[in-house]
Amino acid sequence: MSCLLGKSSQSLWGPATQGTFVLVRALLHSVIGGVTADVVTHTIGTRNFAVEIAPRCSGLEGAGLMIAVGGLWLWVFRREFRFPQALLLVPVGVGALYLLNAVRIAALVLIGNAGAPDIAGRGFHSQAGWIAFNGVAVALSLLAPRIRWLTVSAKARVRPESTSGDPNAAYLLPLLAILIAAMISRAASGQFEWLYPLRFLAAVAVLWHYRAEYTRLSRNFGWASLGLGSAAFLIWLALDLVLGKQSNNAEVGLALASASPPARVSWIAIRILAAVVTVPIAEELAFRGFLMRRMVSPAFLSVKCQSVTLLPILISSIAFGLLHGDRWLAGTIVGLLYAFAFLRNGRIGDAVAAHATTNAMLAGYVVLWGKWALW
Repeated sequence: MSCLLGKSSQSLWGPATQGTFVLVRALLHSVIGGVTADVVTHTIGTRNFAVEIAPRCSGLEGAGLMIAVGGLWLWVFRREFRFPQALLLVPVGVGALYLLNAVRIAALVLIGNAGAPDIAGRGFHSQAGWIAFNGVAVALSLLAPRIRWLTVSAKARVRPESTSGDPNAAYLLPLLAILIAAMISRAASGQFEWLYPLRFLAAVAVLWHYRAEYTRLSRNFGWASLGLGSAAFLIWLALDLVLGKQSNNAEVGLALASASPPARVSWIAIRILAAVVTVPIAEELAFRGFLMRRMVSPAFLSVKCQSVTLLPILISSIAFGLLHGDRWLAGTIVGLLYAFAFLRNGRIGDAVAAHATTNAMLAGYVVLWGKWALW
């Protein structure tokens, strides 16, 4: 069966690549002249800059990710949707992402042709796909609940209590703002992400906007949380050593060394400030404050810590781990520690304090020992 599925998926690469090639060619012809296109090698561009549309760039990987994430999302919020019609959201998302993938490649050619091949080949190439995926995912998550044909009646749903009327946004948008700012800053960067401060500024803006919503949160924390954060730091370093991830990021070190002292100090200071302040707040609001409790009840603000079972703890911690890429295992384990910090006394302040302690210790380790790979 696995061989059959593998052959079936491979048979889709050719048509998907050809379809993407045709779309990119049409988009480029509509905005610039002198487009060169080789239908055999799927190479397309201009005399100044050209790209080859490999099977991996055909849009199938994004489609697979959309199917997986869309299916999980529908399962988590299954009480709020009508089935089977809600399942149509998945192919809609796949189709939108496939079209945006062609737009991404066309934009890549335009950026390179305009004289910025380094940005096109590095930052934009690696981030534009994620920008498209997150854009489609956010659009569907915002629009779908407003379509009556897809959702259950308002009377059948339990609305969480809130001071502003939209606690979901208050808990999720700070992290979303950081992710969007990160993708934009990376997409506009070459070898080094000098625009990293965008992440910090975006998070501060959203947190300030929803500051009234956070007045109900308990911001107190105990010494035990600082201990859990320190333990998380040691676990993070230990797993990095065991899994062989303790290599220096030469590009970051060289970029900072070649920068002027004010630029270097400013970048590092904002990087530390974001790691210790905005990132812990945004991530704890999203994963422990929202997701972990939202899996227990749509009225997540009223969920007591005693009601949170093992499954929501595990799923929210795994999701937190996946956010950290190839360090997903370390992220999952420290996520469990932060969940424990929150559930001990039911205070989000404990989770934020533990998280901030870990990041502060990591920041000190990175700066003092030059371990830029940890950033």
